[in-house]
Amino acid sequence: MTSITVNLISGRTIQQGVSMEAGKEKEDYMKSCGIIELDAADIAALGIWKNSNVRVSSAFGSVIVKAIETTQGPHPGLAWIPMGPWANMVVDTNTYSTGMPTFKGTKVTVEPAEDEKVLSSIELVLTACGEE
Repeated sequence: MTSITVNLISGRTIQQGVSMEAGKEKEDYMKSCGIIELDAADIAALGIWKNSNVRVSSAFGSVIVKAIETTQGPHPGLAWIPMGPWANMVVDTNTYSTGMPTFKGTKVTVEPAEDEKVLSSIELVLTACGEE
């Protein structure tokens, strides 16, 4: 199976803020946050189409998200997942006494996962807590 290793960063987005107003349990929130933005060259290296599901894995965990082409760039080797439950699954939980994880500079592996589902925020949290 083809995979790539990229540097993951995270932060807030306007789409995320708008979708949060309706509720984090809603599908719009998943569509705005359960994504990874990748450079077109990285999407090609994976051998996938835009909007395909991928598994993002790090030393801290893994998550299934939808791969979309970055809106910024080109920046091959750099990936973006908006802050939220999906990013939380793959970043270091150590907050260094700040109360906020480090959302910048996480080395992740991305691989196709076309037959796997992007979980909703509630499904993701329940699964992470061992409830599903």
